[in-house]
Amino acid sequence: MPLLSVDDFKRATAVAIKAIGRKAVLEVGFTDAQTQTDDGRLSLPEPPPKMTPVDFGFVRGSADAAALRLRYHNSRTHKIQSPSPDDAREAFDALEQARCEALGARKLKGVALNISAMMDELIHRKTNSPAQQKTPSLATALRLLAWESFTNSALPPEAAKEASFWRSFIEERGHDYWPKLAALLNNQKAYAAEALRFIAALDKNAENKDRPNDDAKKKDAPEYESAEGEDEREEERQKEMRSVADQSDDEAGAEEGDSSDMDKISGDGVEAAQDLSPQGDEDLSSAVTTYRAFTTEFDEVVEAHKLCHADELSRLRLMLDRQVSEMQSFVTRLANRLQRRLMAQQMRHWEFDLEEGLLDAARLARVVVSPSHPLSYKREKHTDFRDTVVTLLIDNSGSMRGRPITLAAMSADILARTLERCGVKSEILGFTTRAWKGGKAREAWVKAEKPPFPGRLNDLRHIIYKSADQPWRAAKKNLGLMLREGLLKENIDGEALLWAAGRLTARPEARKILMVLSDGAPVDDSTLSTNPGNYLEQHLKTVIDWIENHTDIELAAIGIGHDVTRTYRHAVTITDTEQLAPVMTEQLVELFDKD
Repeated sequence: MPLLSVDDFKRATAVAIKAIGRKAVLEVGFTDAQTQTDDGRLSLPEPPPKMTPVDFGFVRGSADAAALRLRYHNSRTHKIQSPSPDDAREAFDALEQARCEALGARKLKGVALNISAMMDELIHRKTNSPAQQKTPSLATALRLLAWESFTNSALPPEAAKEASFWRSFIEERGHDYWPKLAALLNNQKAYAAEALRFIAALDKNAENKDRPNDDAKKKDAPEYESAEGEDEREEERQKEMRSVADQSDDEAGAEEGDSSDMDKISGDGVEAAQDLSPQGDEDLSSAVTTYRAFTTEFDEVVEAHKLCHADELSRLRLMLDRQVSEMQSFVTRLANRLQRRLMAQQMRHWEFDLEEGLLDAARLARVVVSPSHPLSYKREKHTDFRDTVVTLLIDNSGSMRGRPITLAAMSADILARTLERCGVKSEILGFTTRAWKGGKAREAWVKAEKPPFPGRLNDLRHIIYKSADQPWRAAKKNLGLMLREGLLKENIDGEALLWAAGRLTARPEARKILMVLSDGAPVDDSTLSTNPGNYLEQHLKTVIDWIENHTDIELAAIGIGHDVTRTYRHAVTITDTEQLAPVMTEQLVELFDKD
């Protein structure tokens, strides 16, 4: 606990709230009541005259939780999507609060510790207060379990005890929703839509089933699954969720895309919707327009060196080196030019009044006036680029075979080497499918008696040629794999972008750049023969819109003989593959020029 008076502590807390909540104008008060927020006003629990560490953690945690809600919560969006039944609304509010708290806890370790301490003390006070209801509420349990899932941290003792009452009930009926909600934390609309589905699943699946724990506690449990009026509540809740998912093409189409797309970001893999049996006209419409995968069981994310024998990889690298050697003078000029352009943008300034370095002639007058004054020296100081990582995502489809993929591998090689010289980390990824015309995913669909609108119907193959933390020299052989016969098949661009964006989002660098290289629209015969003709292209557009408008990733694209300027905000199209390396260089330099 800091050595502060209570008044100093209050002032420091108020300043912290304004900083975290990004509210320059905010009146912060302290009362005996619980935390309350009004327009321009915030009331916090009054700290006791002699604060203990527990009191300190409780007040600071309450303050941080309120500040994060001010920063990340849109009350209008929340009100529009909030369900009308009281019990469902309480659960909805709890999940929204957990979203705001998790966003702050992920970025600030101190905030995470404060909120954890606050939760524990809040449950302790409730348990030991005769005026409080002792039975744990479902809403409180949802908030606690959401915190545990979103922050990947254990609950403190009192909070864990409180959550245990409902844990098995929630995990049994809704455990699949936690990763989906975690992927949507940065998008309140999409998160709210998924939260409504989660709450409806809890309510629906609870019907005619026992409540958690023993029979003695049944009568005290919240009437969340009350049978009376259940049909009306269920119908109303389903209408609310459909209104979120089936809005106009300009708004909810994109929002639903955000939700379904974000669901799929899960580390290096892809998690997709599996329920593909349409029931009723509205569900049929949703099945057609909502992107999904029939199965992700056969998808793979693989390092390049695992796809062929080491001897063959060395042979392929030699082939690439021969191609590079034919253009060695051009490659060298291009690499040096890129390096000069990047290094020239580094900020430089001088440090003065040093004891050694270059003599500072501008300060010699002081020595003339006062000979006893020591000479002054200066030294030029270099400031590196802002902490940056660049990902190059290369289309490994069959149409890239031959000269295009060779030049793509050469260009990736040039960029990786040059960026490494400049102290910028780079990652090289590729995307294709494991088979032509569907592979094992299609076989599984056939065995399932070919349900309509199955969604993506092929086995993804996402390849890591070079990870961001891997030196170029250690990964150089991997780039030769692009020349391997039989590697290049179909291209499903939308999920590849989600995968690359997911990897970038997990990186610690302050600035993230994603450059995509493609020679055409997404094509997979198996998927397009069983879904609408624009199914993959519409998903790609939704993913691009999400990355450009809802993440801090800077997205750029180069199209080879294919106009990508219609879908990407920052893009260029080339008609000759020989232009690839210089255009890629210019694209990257432009991005650094913007910085």
